[in-house]
Amino acid sequence: MAKPPAPGSVLVPDWHESAEGKEYLRCILRKSRRRVFGECLSPVTSVTCCSLQGAEESVGKGSLVAKAHKLLLPSPHHAKWLPRPSTGIQTTVVFWPAKLQASSRVVMFRFEFWDCGESALTKFDHMLPACQEKADAFLFLFSFTDRASFEDLPGQLARVTGEAPGAVKMVIGSKFDQYMHTDVPEQDLRAFRQAWELPLLRVKSVPGRRLADGRTLDGWAGLADMAHVLNSLAEHLWHQDQVAAGLLASSPENTPD
Repeated sequence: MAKPPAPGSVLVPDWHESAEGKEYLRCILRKSRRRVFGECLSPVTSVTCCSLQGAEESVGKGSLVAKAHKLLLPSPHHAKWLPRPSTGIQTTVVFWPAKLQASSRVVMFRFEFWDCGESALTKFDHMLPACQEKADAFLFLFSFTDRASFEDLPGQLARVTGEAPGAVKMVIGSKFDQYMHTDVPEQDLRAFRQAWELPLLRVKSVPGRRLADGRTLDGWAGLADMAHVLNSLAEHLWHQDQVAAGLLASSPENTPD
C-alpha cells in the first residue's frame, strides 16, 4: 500500500471555495439541492467504490452519507429519515470535483458508498465479502460520544487489512461538535494516529442551514461541512492510483494529518 500523501500535496486545498470551484459545484447542485443524475446525464468521472465500516450502529454512517448526498435531515415528522440500523447493503453515489496540484486539471470523482450494518454482517456471512470485493477505500467511523466505537477500531482495521491490504483506509470521528460529551480525548487520538499512521478526520453531527421546507439542508452549507472528507478521500485515492500505475513514487516521509 502506498504511503498516504501529505494533506494538500495532491489536490489544491480549498479549491471548492474559489470562483472556479463554485462553478463546478453548481453542476452537482440544483436550487441548493444535490442533483440526481440519470445514466445518460452523469458527468465523466473517476469512479471509486468506498465501503463504510463501523461496529456500532449509532456511529453515524448513514448520516454521513446522507449529508454528502441528499443532505436530508432526520426529522421526527418524517419517520423514514429517522436514524436506524442499516438492514442490508445500502449504496449511494456522490459526485465531487477536485483540482490537481501538478497539472491544474479538474477531475470529477464519482464515489460509490457501500454501507452495511454490523447486525447484518453478523447475521449474513456473505455481506462482508460483498462490501470488501473490489473496494478502493474503507472509511472506518467512530463516535466521539461512544468510547466503545473508538476502542473497536483496531479490530476492524485488522480484519479489513488482512482482506484488502492495498485499499485506502481512513478514520472518521462523528459528533465532533459535541465536545462537552466526548469520550475520546485528544491524547488517545494522537496515540492512535501514531500507531496506525492513517488519516483521521472529524465531522459534525449538527447540520447547517435548512431550506424553506424546514428539513432539507442547504446544499452549499452541506458541501462546506463535507468538503474536507471528500477532498481527503479523493486525494488519497488519486495518489494511490498514480503510485500503482508507476507514475508517482511513494513518499515514505509523507505523513497524514
